[in-house]
Amino acid sequence: MRTAFAILMIALAFWLVGGCNTGDDATEVDAFRVGMVFDVGGKGDKSFNDSAYRGLLRAADDFEVEHTEFEPGQDADRETGLRKLAQAGYDVIIGVGFLFSEAMRNVAVDYPDVNFACVDFDVRPGETLPPNLAGLRFREEEGSFLVGVLAAMYSKTGRLGFVGGMDIPLIHKFEAGYVAGARYVDPGISTTVAYAGTTPQAFADPARGKELALLQFGRGVDVIYHASGSTGNGVIEAAKEVGKTAIGVDSNQNYMAPGNVLTSMVKKVDNAVYMTVQAALEGTFEGGLREFGLEDEGIGYAVDQYNEDLITDEMLAKVEEAKAAIVAGEIVVPKR
Repeated sequence: MRTAFAILMIALAFWLVGGCNTGDDATEVDAFRVGMVFDVGGKGDKSFNDSAYRGLLRAADDFEVEHTEFEPGQDADRETGLRKLAQAGYDVIIGVGFLFSEAMRNVAVDYPDVNFACVDFDVRPGETLPPNLAGLRFREEEGSFLVGVLAAMYSKTGRLGFVGGMDIPLIHKFEAGYVAGARYVDPGISTTVAYAGTTPQAFADPARGKELALLQFGRGVDVIYHASGSTGNGVIEAAKEVGKTAIGVDSNQNYMAPGNVLTSMVKKVDNAVYMTVQAALEGTFEGGLREFGLEDEGIGYAVDQYNEDLITDEMLAKVEEAKAAIVAGEIVVPKR
């Protein structure tokens, strides 16, 4: 009964939002249309999903394309949502998050004239994607290495923390890069690691994030890097509450607690989404895997008015030294 209700709600949602777009005529058949389905946490997570949405809005503004966004409920069938968009004639359909990988495989084969893109696509060993499916992946370990360098140089206790969302290989990349970056500065530094859970809900549980962070801060950790979606909002709240330091992820989260957020590892999902829409519009869309890292500015770290007083010139020099070494291949950042 719950599944049937969820599917009914999806159908109703798409019927309602079908006319919500940036064009003047929502029924214009020839208008170029983009559909986006958000990951767990949804729009407003101040992190992963919001980054993807910024890219969609920028593309809609620059290219005057119509767009629809949809947030599946906790029990919603992702594949049903993707099929609704494909059946409605959308030109590009973007799934935000690795949870869409299997559904994307299934739907892309059935709709060869529609271009699909999946952020953080979970590729199988030796897999070849169909020509209308792009898997957008990032070298999160590279950016995590850089914020690890900053964390180690900033720490006064020599004890760092990491809070991940769902305990999966994708998030292990963030952890591995962070630990390696910290050890690049101080081989003897310690990092306490915790994950919020083993289900997708682990990316949308700020209370759990705060609980894990307070435990780590209470044990002498003074800098925690989170890779946990909106769960990380609780990590940042904990840092502010006890006067310690957090590191944001995916979007620039420095503004969320000025003086308590050392930096943010910026995963430029917005740029990947923007380029995907542009390529489809220009007829240059290609299926297959596409990776974004430090070399092509697909990954980075944030310094702005909210944290510039926390990061010294010496710290910046060290992190830029590490960045150059990674791009040159002199440092190979572990993924696990």
